[in-house]
Amino acid sequence: MPELPDVEGYRDVLDSCGRGRCVRRVDVRDAGVLRGVTARRLRREVEGRRLGRPRRHGKLLIAPIGDPPYLVWHFGMTGELLCAGAEDSFHAHDRVALTLDDERQLRYRDQRKLQGLRLAPTEEAVERILARLGPDALDFGREDFLELLAGRRGVVKGVLMDQSLIAGLGNLLSDEILWRARVDPGRPARELDESEARHVFTAMGGVLETSVRAARVPPRRTWLTGHRDDPEPACPRCGARLRSRRVAGRRTVWCGRCQH
Repeated sequence: MPELPDVEGYRDVLDSCGRGRCVRRVDVRDAGVLRGVTARRLRREVEGRRLGRPRRHGKLLIAPIGDPPYLVWHFGMTGELLCAGAEDSFHAHDRVALTLDDERQLRYRDQRKLQGLRLAPTEEAVERILARLGPDALDFGREDFLELLAGRRGVVKGVLMDQSLIAGLGNLLSDEILWRARVDPGRPARELDESEARHVFTAMGGVLETSVRAARVPPRRTWLTGHRDDPEPACPRCGARLRSRRVAGRRTVWCGRCQH
């Protein structure tokens, strides 16, 4: 599932492949990924306009087209954005292609189509979309983060994954952050003492910094996420067998020895 680092990578793709380029043609190969806009309107509003500088907030990618309107991507569980040549064969899950004036294409690929592409007509419309989200995880200050945890009844993993509180963290990032902080993902957030909460904040910063450079949550063998799908997953820190169960509605992997 694309999380903040993945979407930051897609922002780089859009910036390097599309920024400053005119969209010559819009091909909607599957309108099932369009949200709140028809294929006809998307073509009418986007064709002939120039892509501006993209920005990201949490898991959303926003690009001005002639400033306004704005294209807004939400990548859901399986979405991605790629730069391709016009001669490259389409993948079965390529849903929308923007052909640029240099004949390259920006392709939105998505297997499950749980989210998709919106057209926001104004900056105010973009802000209404963003108003449903918390601050971007990269922009959180430590004191605000500590206050957030202290005031929440839910489990700490649920707080990290709640996009209305912190935008950008998903299942893999949350598991990695809590493993590094040595905090059980099922602990009530407000039961963490200040030292534990500070460890979570520091771990969040370190995990995000590395993951953004890799444009993904890297499956490093020194990371929890590098072992979660092993046949017999073991903690890379202490060697204990990793545990797995659903926490906050998602499959969660943690070390019962290190995280308690």
